[in-house]
Amino acid sequence: MDSIIRTLPPPSSLSPSVVSFLNAKLNTREDLDQAPGLVSELRSQCHALDQSLSDLNTQLRNYLINYASHSDRTGALLRDINSKLGDLQSASCSAASSSDGGSGKVLGEELPALAKEVARVDTVRTYAETALKLDTLVGDIEDAVSSAVKRTLRREPSTKSSEEMRGRAIRTLKLTEDTLRFVAKTYPQWTRLVLAVDHRVDRSLAILRPQAIADHRSLLTSLGWPPPLSTLNSSGTESKQSADVQNPLFTMKGDLKQLYCESFLALCSLQELQRQRKYRQLEGQNREIALHQPLWAIEELVNPISIASQHHFSKWVDKPEYIFALVYKVTRDYVDSMDELLQPLVDEAMLSGYSCREEWISAMVTSLSTYLAKEIFPVYVSQLDEESTSGTQSQARISWLHLIDLMIAFDKRIQSLASHSGILLSLQEDGKLEKLSSFSVFCDRPDWLDLWADIELTDAFDKLKPEIENERSWSMEVHGVAVLSAQEDNKSPAIAGAFHQRLSAVIDRCRSLPSITLRSRFLKLTGPPIIHKFLGSLLFRCQEAEGLTALTDDDALMKVAKSVNAARYFESILNEWCEDIFFLEMGLNQVTQLDTSTDGNDFCSEESSGNGILYEEIKKLEEFRTGWVEKLSVVVLRGFGVCCRDYLKNKKQWQEKGEEGWMVSQSFVGALDYLQGKMSVLEKALNRMDFVGVWRSLAPGLDKLIFNGILMTNAKFSDGGVERLSNDLTVLFGVFGAWCLRPEGFFPKLSEGLKILKMGKKQLQNCLAGGEIWLKENGIRHLTAIESEKVAKNRI
Repeated sequence: MDSIIRTLPPPSSLSPSVVSFLNAKLNTREDLDQAPGLVSELRSQCHALDQSLSDLNTQLRNYLINYASHSDRTGALLRDINSKLGDLQSASCSAASSSDGGSGKVLGEELPALAKEVARVDTVRTYAETALKLDTLVGDIEDAVSSAVKRTLRREPSTKSSEEMRGRAIRTLKLTEDTLRFVAKTYPQWTRLVLAVDHRVDRSLAILRPQAIADHRSLLTSLGWPPPLSTLNSSGTESKQSADVQNPLFTMKGDLKQLYCESFLALCSLQELQRQRKYRQLEGQNREIALHQPLWAIEELVNPISIASQHHFSKWVDKPEYIFALVYKVTRDYVDSMDELLQPLVDEAMLSGYSCREEWISAMVTSLSTYLAKEIFPVYVSQLDEESTSGTQSQARISWLHLIDLMIAFDKRIQSLASHSGILLSLQEDGKLEKLSSFSVFCDRPDWLDLWADIELTDAFDKLKPEIENERSWSMEVHGVAVLSAQEDNKSPAIAGAFHQRLSAVIDRCRSLPSITLRSRFLKLTGPPIIHKFLGSLLFRCQEAEGLTALTDDDALMKVAKSVNAARYFESILNEWCEDIFFLEMGLNQVTQLDTSTDGNDFCSEESSGNGILYEEIKKLEEFRTGWVEKLSVVVLRGFGVCCRDYLKNKKQWQEKGEEGWMVSQSFVGALDYLQGKMSVLEKALNRMDFVGVWRSLAPGLDKLIFNGILMTNAKFSDGGVERLSNDLTVLFGVFGAWCLRPEGFFPKLSEGLKILKMGKKQLQNCLAGGEIWLKENGIRHLTAIESEKVAKNRI
């Protein structure tokens, strides 16, 4: 044994660290028995150190090769500059003994070229330094990402070390992005350098983000997330949270809480970094895509809840109210933790424009909308298709409308939750409101929106049908509706109120749609048909009354007057609606779409924007009303003409004095009585605004009828006849005096014709000789010279 024992070298030849190591490991004789194991351990460590040293040498060699290549190019440029400087020195020496022309050539040609070359060299030097800096940063990123992945693959217990490596990678990524942003702004011509770095960074992010999300999900699982939904109390009370379930975000403590916060912060930092990169890369394009994306960390909270919820949802296809109750319950119970625990982390990550409350609510609503689009609506659509083949759609339509009611109620409660974050939903853009509405399911399925509109329209017609057929709805005046400012006595029948309430209900339901385009589409599919149905019912009653009695009967006049009142009432309502911001937005959206489709047809745009989105319907109501008001005045005028036919034909009466004891001609009394009776009926039946239209339309007709029937004939007027005509017209004017102060102003031809008849002989001669100039000077403005001359010649 002694022959194989090797002697140790003298202690003086060993370093202090080796001596200390041997003293620690070989202190006793028993330690010598463990020497072979110690030798094996030392050899393995030496091998690992040699391998690490070899890797470092390889990496250093690569860096030196890159640096040498840049250094060679820089050295070549510097040698070129030195040679040119030498040429410049020799040129300057020769210029000292030459004329001023040679010096000017050096200063004028060679110095600018030299300055340009120096600037080019400086740019190359900057490019080389920047490229080397970026290469170093990207190398650090790749090393950090590789280290983090290796630790995960080895399943090392030190999660904290993995988070530290990820944090170092994120910090380096931010520094790299700052450098790239500076390069892109200062040196836009270095596109290839930026693209090359972006490519390498994208490869690192493609590894880093999934790994960060996977680690975050593992942490959530260790926290007990998602909470057990089956124990949630679905009683619907909103005053307190369910006592059966504790919020895992509030119950986590110690290292677990610290790890979760660090992981949450890392995801937020990665998202902010990604947003900045997209913002830079989309320079000069639509940046809205990059500015606001759903918060990744909140999505990781919602996704497992969504998956767990679908187990319950599958049982409630026929009871969707339970689905909405569960989603709202979960959303409400955990919304406070978003504000108290997670919002400070988002602020620390400097994610501008993000509210954890809003992101949590929108993510929950999005998960609900996705489930509705995939599982609920297709079932309801298939039910509608099945019932349509059998000819009955009652039950499927009821289920659909019930689902819409649930969605409207759910959105109102959700928006109430969101309002606590300070969001003004009335001033929201469509994109942000869409995330907080379950009706976003219609954004990608306009065919479902059309189907919903058709169901609403059919339901409205079914409810309006008994109202239309009920005669009392046409005789009783509307009640329970605020009096419109445009008419103090609308006198509208109750049927107008029924149509108004039904149309208002349909419009209120479409207010929940999150997009102006969707609201406009829905309103155009439901509003105009209801208004056309109303207008068709009015027209049918008016035509029926006209066909039976030609409107000579007072009851027929009353029926038409009621229809006119209903049209006036509905037209005023639509005009007031079109002044509301809700309708103005849809009108502007319609004009924008029309301008795009008609290639700038200004006429179409102006016509459509006249009264907003319901312009055409308001125009049709106005045309109906004005047309039948004109017809009422024509009927009264026609009846008056029949009654005074004998009065107009009797030409001899104008050469006689009036009947003794009579202020008005006896043959004219019947016509006046008819006129006053019909106008009394219309005044009682019509609203004030349209009654004014009737008598103002009637007065010119009477003026023309009597003027042409008496003054434009060959009747001769004596003094007694003029007095008789004056008395008759005074009574006629008195009928209209109940509605205006100067009724004769609405009978211009009769008034001026009577004025000419009352003139003296000399004035009549001047009238015949003076022409139009004399007429204007004497206030005769509505009669032509020929008419005035004929009236004057009729005077005896």
